[in-house]
Amino acid sequence: MAAFGTVFMPEMALTTFENNQWSESTIVSADSINLHPGAHVLHYSSTCFEGLKAFKHDDGSVHVFRMDQNIERFAQSARLLSLPEIDKEQVAQMILDIVAQYVDDVPSPPGSMYIRPTHIGTEAAIGKAAVPSLHSMLYVLLSPVGDYFTGGAKALRLLLDETGMRCAPHMGMIKSGGNYASALGPISKARVDHNADQILFCPNGDVQETGAANFLLIDDNEIITKGLDSSFLHGVTRSTILTLAKDLGMTISERNITVAELLERAAKPGVEAALSGTAAVLTPVGTFIHEDKEYTVGSGEAGPTTAKLRQALNDIQWGKAPDVHGWLKRVK
Repeated sequence: MAAFGTVFMPEMALTTFENNQWSESTIVSADSINLHPGAHVLHYSSTCFEGLKAFKHDDGSVHVFRMDQNIERFAQSARLLSLPEIDKEQVAQMILDIVAQYVDDVPSPPGSMYIRPTHIGTEAAIGKAAVPSLHSMLYVLLSPVGDYFTGGAKALRLLLDETGMRCAPHMGMIKSGGNYASALGPISKARVDHNADQILFCPNGDVQETGAANFLLIDDNEIITKGLDSSFLHGVTRSTILTLAKDLGMTISERNITVAELLERAAKPGVEAALSGTAAVLTPVGTFIHEDKEYTVGSGEAGPTTAKLRQALNDIQWGKAPDVHGWLKRVK
């Protein structure tokens, strides 16, 4: 497979919001977008998106995973960005329609069809820096993807940053492009200066998230992760992993954790750390870098609990384990 997220299906589902209503959704060419150079999104970043996947099972059926949760977060992002309110039922149908159009192109496991609903403000009005766009466009792109960990999962190196933030605190729970862009500079610098793969943002010592994933600490039978608030993204994969961990009898602690506690726990044998997200599911963390000193997390390698939780999720997505929580929506 090509690099993750670089190949797209030739068509997408699209609807527009004008005159205070959404148009009937249609299937159009994926390169058919026309934007005025004064479009609100290009000047004032009125944009949000989602990321979810469809999976092919052994019987040939195709299922979208946790679509309802992603649509709820999509609606929340649009609302908090003052974009036109989405029609959740219409978005769900758009997702199902475009996946059905390319159902034969959904890769078999460990591959999947990555689904990217996107909502942008399109009103041509550069005087609206402090006023919402009255017009918008919503489309659903598809990208067939392979295994994120081709060649095996490598334990990541994370720089602990106590001075910076991924984004403005009130923007954290919004899945908007600007949040990712604001983290690119610090992450690029961390790669050059510390050979780090990512930054774990810990403003004033409060462990939050990386530039594109939630953070989980696994200590024996307990998972510790920051409790939900407006400062960071409420990951669907994070929620899913915590539910599966409960099913396996693990203790879930959603609370604040300091850098000091994180480093203390990391020194214990058997401790694991991981990043959760739609693309990679669970990525192991092997090293923390703090104040120019490196701290090995547990063994420094991918741990067994991280692997077990990732496999438990994959088994449901691939139809190899019962979907007891009703997370799969069948397309075909």
